[in-house]
Amino acid sequence: MKKLRFKSSLVLLFFVFFGCFQTAGAAAEKTLKVGITAPLTGHSALWGTNAKAAVKTAFNGIDNKIGDYRIEVVWIDSQSDPAKATNAFSEAVEKKGIDVAFYDVHSSVSVALMDVVSKYEIPLIFPLGAAGTINEKWLSDPDKFRFFGGKGWPEPGKLANGYVEALEHSIANGSWTPPTKKVAIYGEQTDWGKSFCSQLKKSFENAGWEIFSEDYLPNTQTDHYPLLSKYKKGEVSVIAGTITGTSSMTGFIKQSAEIGLKAVIIADGLGWSGNWYSMTGQSSNYVLDMIPQLTTPEAKKWAEDIKKEYGFLPSPNAGGLVYDYANFFIKVANRVLEKHGNLDRASFQDVLVTEVNTGKITYSKKDGAIIMQEYKYTPESMPDPVVAQDYFYFPVIQYFKGKGQIVFPDQWKEQDMKFRK
Repeated sequence: MKKLRFKSSLVLLFFVFFGCFQTAGAAAEKTLKVGITAPLTGHSALWGTNAKAAVKTAFNGIDNKIGDYRIEVVWIDSQSDPAKATNAFSEAVEKKGIDVAFYDVHSSVSVALMDVVSKYEIPLIFPLGAAGTINEKWLSDPDKFRFFGGKGWPEPGKLANGYVEALEHSIANGSWTPPTKKVAIYGEQTDWGKSFCSQLKKSFENAGWEIFSEDYLPNTQTDHYPLLSKYKKGEVSVIAGTITGTSSMTGFIKQSAEIGLKAVIIADGLGWSGNWYSMTGQSSNYVLDMIPQLTTPEAKKWAEDIKKEYGFLPSPNAGGLVYDYANFFIKVANRVLEKHGNLDRASFQDVLVTEVNTGKITYSKKDGAIIMQEYKYTPESMPDPVVAQDYFYFPVIQYFKGKGQIVFPDQWKEQDMKFRK
């Protein structure tokens, strides 16, 4: 009887000890919930597909851990709609308990999220919305919007002028004589489209071009024949604009070829989706875009790894930029843990404001960046990153057979710009 009691006591002691061990182990592991807003469904779902692969690859590279914190990603489907994005973000805060937010895309979504992150005091790090409306709102009250971190994409006007410079350079060196100096401006009817196109329009006007028309359309529209026919009849030499909806943009390119347009086409963002060429084919030949290229061995290996793991070739913008910013986020999180000993909202906010936004923490090629030379913010550039050839900069490229070659600026040029005859 005594032996039975002794054995029972040992069993009980074992379970008590084991239970305590398990509890201690569970308590030792902490969780960092990262909310990531992306268009997982809808007309820009390819952006979400690229973002998911990029984020997973970056976080898997650190075994989804920062110090003694396990990273738990909470995906927030924006559906490319500001109202739906803010509702989903609020649910992620209230019901899923996210601690910090990283990334989003579409300027209209970014503008809407600014108020939400301020309300909940959730730091949003490296959102990719670019439109000038974001800058205006942020600069109107930097203290209120201090939880909205530096943008992952600068105001469009800081990049858009490159197209005009490239064309004017071709005119000056005698490689192109436009039949007319008329340009048609087209764009999606969003904050991004209007901001980009307004800057593009100013750049052409400053260079002495006549604006034939300025047209905005839904980024879901796929029938462009009437608009393109108007441009052909108007004998414009350049058609310049942007549409982020993949089906809409690729349809625009295909239909321009079908009706025999000879004008130079600037399609900013055509290459953002990894499968764009399968949707345009040879009709995309001669099209100009501004997009970084996967040129280094490290960048090419990253792209091949994504293709092997997820079955598609990622876009430098929709995938490569997100991969770099995800790793920048990791660098920031490590600094937060080093400085504060924990990864709570207030600690992230402190490092974001005092070290990221002031340029004390940057992310560069030596850190492992595969797209830009260096991602850096300064008090003067905020909320934009620093734009320069050694920092955030897009070359002008021209597509042939699905591949883009740099045609401007000259110091980066891979081939001369070519024109339809």
